[in-house]
Amino acid sequence: MKTIWKYLKQYKKECFYAPLFKMLEALFELYVPLVISDIIDVGISGQNSTYIIQRCMILILLAVVGLSCSVTAQYFAAKAGVGCATNMRRSLFKHIQGLSFTEQDTLGTSTLITRMTSDINQVQNGVNLVLRLFLRSPFIVFGAMIMAFTIDVKAALIFVVTIPLLSIVVFGIMLFTRPMYRKVQQGLDSILGITRENIKGVRVIRAFNKEADEIQHFEDENQNLYTTQKLVGKISGLMNPLTYLIVNVAIITLIWTGALRVESGTLTQGQVIALYNYMSQILVELIKLANLIVSISKALACAKRIENVFDIESSMTDGSLDKNNIQSISQYDPAVAVEFKDVELTYKGASAPSLSEMNFKVLKGQTIGIIGGTGSGKTSLVHMIPRFYDATNGEVLINGINVKDYKLSELRSKIAIVMQKTLLFQGSIKENIAWGNKSASDSDFEMALEISQSKEIVEKKDKKLDEYVEQGGRNLSGGQRQRLSIARAVIKKPEILILDDSSSALDYATDAALRKALRTLPENTTVFIVSQRAASLMHADQIIVLDDGQITGIGTHAELLNTCDTYKEIYNSQFKESEAK
Repeated sequence: MKTIWKYLKQYKKECFYAPLFKMLEALFELYVPLVISDIIDVGISGQNSTYIIQRCMILILLAVVGLSCSVTAQYFAAKAGVGCATNMRRSLFKHIQGLSFTEQDTLGTSTLITRMTSDINQVQNGVNLVLRLFLRSPFIVFGAMIMAFTIDVKAALIFVVTIPLLSIVVFGIMLFTRPMYRKVQQGLDSILGITRENIKGVRVIRAFNKEADEIQHFEDENQNLYTTQKLVGKISGLMNPLTYLIVNVAIITLIWTGALRVESGTLTQGQVIALYNYMSQILVELIKLANLIVSISKALACAKRIENVFDIESSMTDGSLDKNNIQSISQYDPAVAVEFKDVELTYKGASAPSLSEMNFKVLKGQTIGIIGGTGSGKTSLVHMIPRFYDATNGEVLINGINVKDYKLSELRSKIAIVMQKTLLFQGSIKENIAWGNKSASDSDFEMALEISQSKEIVEKKDKKLDEYVEQGGRNLSGGQRQRLSIARAVIKKPEILILDDSSSALDYATDAALRKALRTLPENTTVFIVSQRAASLMHADQIIVLDDGQITGIGTHAELLNTCDTYKEIYNSQFKESEAK
């Protein structure tokens, strides 16, 4: 609840006016049975048509004023609900962006999407309904009981018994179903995760003829969700019949009691009709309240799930150093680009470290190759430089300063990285490349395209740089996506450029041209090239060889061929294979 109020409190005015106008509407509604009672007892009994018309005009006036109040209340409630959801979604997105890769890996993409969409929509609907009905319904229920007392105390005692019974049913079901709605949302997370995996991996599924298995997996999870929803639906479904039963028994008792008192002359026929109308109003409002309780239960369950994400603190704290005070630090060393000192990395939940005993120093302007078998820790190593993951032991230094001491914005402004899995965003080619440098000039674009070997891609397009790129770059080949991603990194003009296996989809000729072009980067640019191709790293100043999370060799290509068995094995396997071809 505190999470909702945090984003709702700036709409205090709307939170006040929405229920106020709803209660005004309810107040006018409570006068309707009294007017009808007068029509029966005075107008119809006395056959006074003028009186009947006057009272009917009053009913029309009450309806118009009530409708105006209702529309006004709906406006304020909608404004508060949508505003609350918008602010919550904005804050949640910002919070998720601030989490480290460790927390995002733990939570999972599918559950974060559900919280950003379905859960916040449920909260929005809950806020809207609460502001409109949560006070209105109890107001009418207790207002009808009070009005009944003004008509006849003895008959009103039936209301005194009925209302607590109805409250027990309504709130009892609410308390029972609230945790079950949370379980339903968790089931939706699972369904979303499976759906996302199947849509993204449809080619792999079909290639391995696993459609039937995936359909069965989806059906099993869907059946679990169906079972849970069915159970909570059955329990929630008890609310209407139980409330109808209690209210109708009360109505029967009321009519029976009223008939006896009319016969004895204590009540009039119009007063009995008014009492019946008040009981009917209570029935209608409690049904509304019952449905409202269901929506509130869902909203509170969803709010709790959103709150759980907000409660997760990033394991990565921001440093304090920025460009204004970095050079004043005593350990600042502009000659050393990157240094690893006894670095160890253990992923959360892992039983053993993925990297250990990482010790090496990289000077500014050097080109460093990183090679090793699958799972050797190449990507983990370069991801520690921009602090996607923090070292569990040891230090990663940039310019002699621990990366943990930098402000994240300052640290990452020095670094450009092309991920192992390339990603382009929906928009034009120019917009995608400009992610690296929003203020890039035409000459900057020309330079980035030439170095990344993307110039021919652009020139073949009808609209050149303005050519449309579909979401994820679906209308481009894998090699084209990689080259444009490299252009996006190069245009940033970073101090440290990291290419994480970003030429795997390129042919050997294009790869060679790319490596040659990278040598034209400014002299102070340090380049890390992660690759499984020995040919891509042969001309690097230093090559780091990894095996099972440890460094097995550091040196030039010629040195490693003589001193490192792991590198020699990789080199021989690749070049013998090419010669065989």
